[in-house]
Amino acid sequence: MLLLSPNRLGHPADPAGQPHRFRRLGGLRAAVAWSVFLSLAPYAHAQISLTTAIDLALRSNPRVLGAKDDVNKARAQLSQAHDAYIPVVSIGANLGQGYGYLPSPPTLATATAGSIVFSRSQFDYVRSAKAGVDAALLALQDAQEGVAQDTVLAFIALDNDQQHEQVVRQQTGFASALVTIVQERVDAGQNTQIDLTQAKLTAAELRLSELKEQDDIEVDRDHLARLIGLPPASLQIDGNLPAIAVPLDTITNPTPNGYANFAVASAFANAEAKRQQAVGMARSGFWPEINFVAQYNRYATFTSSFATLEAFNTSAGHLGADEAAFGVQISFPFLDKGRSARGRIATAEASRALHDAQNVQIDALDSQTRLRHTITELHAQADIATFRQQLAQQQLDVLRVQLQSGNGNPNGPQMSPKDEQTARIAERDKYLAVLDASFQLRQTEIQLLRQSGELESWFKSVISAPANPSPQNNLPPSPAPQP
Repeated sequence: MLLLSPNRLGHPADPAGQPHRFRRLGGLRAAVAWSVFLSLAPYAHAQISLTTAIDLALRSNPRVLGAKDDVNKARAQLSQAHDAYIPVVSIGANLGQGYGYLPSPPTLATATAGSIVFSRSQFDYVRSAKAGVDAALLALQDAQEGVAQDTVLAFIALDNDQQHEQVVRQQTGFASALVTIVQERVDAGQNTQIDLTQAKLTAAELRLSELKEQDDIEVDRDHLARLIGLPPASLQIDGNLPAIAVPLDTITNPTPNGYANFAVASAFANAEAKRQQAVGMARSGFWPEINFVAQYNRYATFTSSFATLEAFNTSAGHLGADEAAFGVQISFPFLDKGRSARGRIATAEASRALHDAQNVQIDALDSQTRLRHTITELHAQADIATFRQQLAQQQLDVLRVQLQSGNGNPNGPQMSPKDEQTARIAERDKYLAVLDASFQLRQTEIQLLRQSGELESWFKSVISAPANPSPQNNLPPSPAPQP
């Protein structure tokens, strides 16, 4: 086997033995990597806000980019429908040698042109292409709202995980203190080994909960990082969640454009495109079509084929080397069963598309109704969870006062530091319930905004809103554990 060095292949090598073309490719990759690094550098160690996360996701998400490709395709199809009226010009040549009589000898140059002058169906095809562009644009807006929804849900999930982890870490600290207190009471003969085992079990369960919360943080951080295109290790969120204003009354005139959401509007626009296409195909069987045609030939006069043709036309005089013709071609459809069948197929497909769009509308409106009722219930659940946490905090405050000054009843049960730590852990459980209720409420509100086509409007209002959000949807602050 013969091995050739880069020099023998014709590529000059550098002192390290690498061809210059490989060095150029390496330099290109380095330049691309450096540009990507510079674009992400401002977010490397900064806290990402919700608006920034949504903006980054909308720029690079494959679903949005794919929807933009569909818009470009639809616009190209509209241009194709319009371009049917522009003459198609082609230039070529038919070189060679012929034998015998040929009505058309070889040519040095041939030019042909043709276009539609009148076609009743073409008007319908243009309208169909316009409706296709509308459907693609609405589908793009729906894709953007879908990506924005995923980003918002991932953002609030990560924020909820971080708050959960902080609260469970506090509980773990209280449980460790409880184990120490119970151990001292066991040593003093005031508690049993069962009490100590129970305290250790509580501490172990909370430690496991803390590990699970940390795992949830990593999973949700990775998911959010993939959505916005940032490395997970450097992703930090500011936790500033704007208020979500959701109308809970029934919408009599759904949006946008009278439809439940952008997905429904896109489905109806797609049905309209198919209807116009079917109308055009149906009309093509009854209306005449007029086309413009033109042709120019420059014959190869030096060939024997041209000489033979010229000899046959001596009575007509000298045969020139140039030939041109132009005019209009009129076609009247008379009997075309295949075209008629294709028209019926297109009509049936258009009818099916309309019925599918109506079903999508019904499903979307039903989903909106269910989500509104769910939000009302979640508001009530959030209020209950908040009141329970406040009650637990107030009971803890009373217990701490009793520990400091005595309960004033020497015959009643005396409060101990063990009871305090147990009460602290119980209060943190109630606060976790507040976090969960608020998280479920926010999730459902975002889903309703998405189903009603209002998520984009909310996002724009968030961008233009002042820095400090309304406290309507903010959680109560977590009380700092006191010694």
